[in-house]
Amino acid sequence: MATAAPSSPTTAPAAPAAAGSARGWGFTVLGVVRILLGFYFLWAFLDKLFGLGFSTPAERAWINGGSPTAGFLGGSIEGGNPFAGFWQFWLSLNPITNILFMAGLLGIGIALLLGIGMRIAAVSGAALYGLMYLAAFPMTTNPIIDDHVILGVLMVALAGLGAGEYLGLGKQWKALVGRKAPYLI
Repeated sequence: MATAAPSSPTTAPAAPAAAGSARGWGFTVLGVVRILLGFYFLWAFLDKLFGLGFSTPAERAWINGGSPTAGFLGGSIEGGNPFAGFWQFWLSLNPITNILFMAGLLGIGIALLLGIGMRIAAVSGAALYGLMYLAAFPMTTNPIIDDHVILGVLMVALAGLGAGEYLGLGKQWKALVGRKAPYLI
């Protein structure tokens, strides 16, 4: 008579972390990091839209006819970037590039703040950070790694660890759309 093999610990779903445990505390910190990153994206959107005077002066605000992408991409073209032709192409599509960039900042920011749609937000945010990393060549402080790489990897880790479920609406979002559209979790 054959007996069933014991289940592997890697196949069993992880139990939720208790709020008072070290693991629960760590996941709460991930929730805080998620919120901070969400605010970071949302602030960039608002500053570029209204020209709040931090990174974007009022006269270069998007609502005043400025381009949210022209300064950064223009600098990458003039600065000896090996991908200058690629950035020149996107600058030639400036209105489309601006809309995609601003929609990305807004969508990623809201998703991270609320803890919903973490998979799409993480992939989109990591892709945006990856493109910004490539636009920043040549690197000035480290020839390989900069904050764009670290933040992109962090965003993917936040989604993989379910950070939207801590200090966010991730659990409710998962219950609402998880079965119908798991890619939206």
